[in-house]
Amino acid sequence: MSKGFELEFESRDLQGKANSRRLRRTGMVPAVLYGAGRDPRAISLNQNTLMHQMEKEAFYTSIISLKEGENTQPVIVKDVQRHPAKRQVLHVDFQRILEDEEITLNVPIHFLGEEASIGVKQQGGEVARLMTEIEVSCLPKDLPEFIELDISHMELNQLLHLSDVAAPEGVTFVDLAHERDPAVISINPPRREEEEVEAAEEEILAAAAEGEAEAPAEDEGEASKESSD
Repeated sequence: MSKGFELEFESRDLQGKANSRRLRRTGMVPAVLYGAGRDPRAISLNQNTLMHQMEKEAFYTSIISLKEGENTQPVIVKDVQRHPAKRQVLHVDFQRILEDEEITLNVPIHFLGEEASIGVKQQGGEVARLMTEIEVSCLPKDLPEFIELDISHMELNQLLHLSDVAAPEGVTFVDLAHERDPAVISINPPRREEEEVEAAEEEILAAAAEGEAEAPAEDEGEASKESSD
């Protein structure tokens, strides 16, 4: 579990779209704090400070300390809404956590040994990442910052599923718990070969179509010659 992120927040009494827009113009981000059996609470945070913290990948899989004066509340990030064109956070959802209650969160996968893998280095294949994060369930103390998966042993045309990934101690993969075993990563033949085959097939089809189009024209020419004779 990664720690070390702290954010100061302020309570906000006024809610609604108009008030949220006014809040953003002052350099603040509207947010909601919920969970742990308590009522949701509308809060706001400094935009620049939040953006700086969010540049780190670990921010999204860490226990974050939200501070209001002397009071501190441990939370995790559950949702972030961003502006589609600007570098701006529009809204954040934080979930309160309790030490003895499990939390569910998406954790990024860190793939190791891609370039050194047998299928890439020796067999010329290409890596296809079919998943980039895993939904996990665990107690806050067991929350991993990321999941590592070493693929240096993988060969061409080999596929790994979620069941092939080792879960850290105390961590459950939600998909497996629901009897789902999605594919995570594969090493496929290089696209260049596939494109060359497709191009060759297209040339053959084009040549065949051209030949069929020219055949009637030759027959018409012969028929015309016979009629003139």
